[in-house]
Amino acid sequence: MKIFGPFQRRGPVLPAILISSFSLASFSGCGSGRSDEESQMTSYSSGERNGDTAELFSVPQDQMAHVQVAPVEKSRLPRVLHLTGTVAYNAFKTTPVFSAVGGPVQELRAEPGQTVRQGQTLLTVRSPDYSAARSAYMKAVSTAQLSEKSFQRAADLYAHHAIAEKDLQQAESDHAAAQADLQSSQDALRALGLRDLDAMAKNPGKTTSEIPVLAPAGGQIVERLVGPGQLLQAGATQCFTISDMSTVWVLVNVYQNDLGFVHVGDAVELITDAYPTTFHGKISYIAAALDPATRTLQARIVTSNPGDKLKKDMYVTATVQAGAVKDALTVPDAAVLRDSENEPFVYVLSGTNQFARRQVKIGDSTNGRTLIESGLKEGERVAGDGSLFLQFKNSLQH
Repeated sequence: MKIFGPFQRRGPVLPAILISSFSLASFSGCGSGRSDEESQMTSYSSGERNGDTAELFSVPQDQMAHVQVAPVEKSRLPRVLHLTGTVAYNAFKTTPVFSAVGGPVQELRAEPGQTVRQGQTLLTVRSPDYSAARSAYMKAVSTAQLSEKSFQRAADLYAHHAIAEKDLQQAESDHAAAQADLQSSQDALRALGLRDLDAMAKNPGKTTSEIPVLAPAGGQIVERLVGPGQLLQAGATQCFTISDMSTVWVLVNVYQNDLGFVHVGDAVELITDAYPTTFHGKISYIAAALDPATRTLQARIVTSNPGDKLKKDMYVTATVQAGAVKDALTVPDAAVLRDSENEPFVYVLSGTNQFARRQVKIGDSTNGRTLIESGLKEGERVAGDGSLFLQFKNSLQH
């Protein structure tokens, strides 16, 4: 057997090492080339916004007909504020309904969406409080009638010198006390919403322990908060909410930088996704303090509500015409494009057929013109119609 020394190697080992080294070098070279290629492929998308903004690109003269160039002009631009808000009930025409007596609900006679008139029965309650008040009234009526007769008889006897004066005075005092008790019992029943007390006194056998809860105002029932058999607490349990839906409130949020352009009495146009109809109203109130969470101020708009279309908590957009911006720099709406980061930019003409992309800060758009807050100067010329064509040409040259 042949033994190899420490510095001796087998014959095939060296070629294998050379082959491995060559393969590794080849692999490294391929990897480096691929990385450069990938870098070049992604450089445009990653640097599109910054590099493309400063560089000029040319459009052949025969293709300039596809581009309409418009100057940056100063003009008087209407200031329009778009405020978001929600619909609310008109609190001045909204009334909660409470039961003046305690007891279980016997019968419901009104449902949400129903229009009721003032004094209409909404539900009935079987109430021991009402039974006690009715009994006290019937006793007071009987006592008052008896005291009236006793007083008349005593007056007649005194006139004929049949009784002493003190007896007449006693009868008169009893009569006055009975009238006071009758008045007190009548007031107690009227406080419960009862009005026709004479009919109760004439037909005592037809009265029951059920008492109606009457509508304190006319309007539409927008909430029902009790059910059959539910136990009511006198003066504490709300049964219904009634609102006059012919007018509603729209509560909008005004940002701090727009406060100087919003005033009480300003006319407002309201739109909602639910209807194509435009509603009209006026700002009736502006809050005294900002909401610390949103840093906005709440404004209240009163608007008519034909057909009861506007519902509570419906989202609404309010448009306020807030004067005009003097000497506003504007460009056509078509001139403003947006990049992959949704940032606005325009193509500015440089020379006869060269354009450069420039980032701008824009404001509102009105009547086909967009307000330019920064990034352009008066007299510069930008691509209007055809700016999308320029964006395509720009991408081909990169």
